[in-house]
Amino acid sequence: MMMAGLRERKKEQTRRRIAEVALRLFDERGYEAVTVNEIAEAAGVAKVTLFTYFPAKDCLVTDGVKDDLAAIVAGRGEGCSPIGALRRHYRSMAAQGMGAVDVEALLARVRVIASSPALMGALHGVRMSERYELAAVLAEGRENDLTAQLMAAQIAAAVTTLQEVFFQRIAAGEPPEEAGRRLADDVELAFDLLEHGFSSIKEEKS
Repeated sequence: MMMAGLRERKKEQTRRRIAEVALRLFDERGYEAVTVNEIAEAAGVAKVTLFTYFPAKDCLVTDGVKDDLAAIVAGRGEGCSPIGALRRHYRSMAAQGMGAVDVEALLARVRVIASSPALMGALHGVRMSERYELAAVLAEGRENDLTAQLMAAQIAAAVTTLQEVFFQRIAAGEPPEEAGRRLADDVELAFDLLEHGFSSIKEEKS
């Protein structure tokens, strides 16, 4: 068991090193200008090893922004609604603050994605995949369940908007602590809207 744990830690270290090297090179020279061979050489691994961890070049960037919404919902406790499980997850993330976040790496990832049409397209594909996987979990085995598809679309759009607004604030120079505090408020607003609808917000303001 100890040896297995050590192997897993070494794999995770290798994966992290490859991703960090790739992000640095992409940020310095542009995504299209950097080859997979250059990344593997700079990270000190064979090309085949790189592809073991990242099956495609765009995964070197997009893997860092994927949220497994389906797993969060599928793993919820008994009596917990899908929205409740997701609210709890993102509330916990916001409550952790910015202490564990590498702001420079975050900004570099945003710059790299925003400057590459190929990565913007890949990111759209990631978001669509997240949505379809979430819809499948919400449908609970029912095929072509429109309700599940509509729920998944609204949830995915809300989560994506939370992330985009947070990134925009950081990129604009807002102190990380303030951005994190505002994110906590945003999470509550987003999931209030998902859970209770727009009418509840109108009633509060009237």
